[in-house]
Amino acid sequence: MSNLFTSSIGKKLVMSLSGLFLIVFLLVHLGANLTIFGGEEAYNAMCNFMDTNIFIRIMVPVLAAGFIIHILYAFILTLKNRTARPVRYSVQNLSKSSEWESRNMFVLGIIILGFLFIHLFDFWSQMQLQHFTGGTPTSNPYELVVDKFSNVVFVCIYIIWIWALWFHLRHGFWSAFHTIGLDNQIWIKRWKCIANIYAFVVAIGFTIIPLYVVFQSLCGLA
Repeated sequence: MSNLFTSSIGKKLVMSLSGLFLIVFLLVHLGANLTIFGGEEAYNAMCNFMDTNIFIRIMVPVLAAGFIIHILYAFILTLKNRTARPVRYSVQNLSKSSEWESRNMFVLGIIILGFLFIHLFDFWSQMQLQHFTGGTPTSNPYELVVDKFSNVVFVCIYIIWIWALWFHLRHGFWSAFHTIGLDNQIWIKRWKCIANIYAFVVAIGFTIIPLYVVFQSLCGLA
């Protein structure tokens, strides 16, 4: 068991499994957020369900642990790789030349992490976190989202963050399956294709939400 956390292969495996866990979370999170297209009542009902459902409340600390483990092992592996040899990140290339995102996964991760803190502060800290700290959550999550995404500058920054996530996902998805050994010469091509589709769906989904809100705001419909 100790080798799982101390060996190079074990660390890559832990980071890959935690990454796959977060990949599933992103789809669930996107599905929940898309209820905003159903209007204020639908979105607030979804938020209320997320706040009161015992399973989801239990999963919150599990999700937090997933993020922490993934970020921690990314730092550990990157530092180890850079001290051992001048190579960024450490997923073996299966093509003749490495993709841009595979050479810059750590930088993309730092960008994503920075905006993640902003995202948590702007939204989660005023919603679910209040239930854990004994505070009072916002009474109208829909209004909070509309208020944040009515700012064009904030929306532009948010979209840049989402597409940095797109680069990170399209490489991280298939490399996770490569690390855990669920690939071969045929399946690695399939995983890369699925990775591109998944990353595109997630990026587009999270992009259209702020664009929809800011459009509604500019037209006086929100």
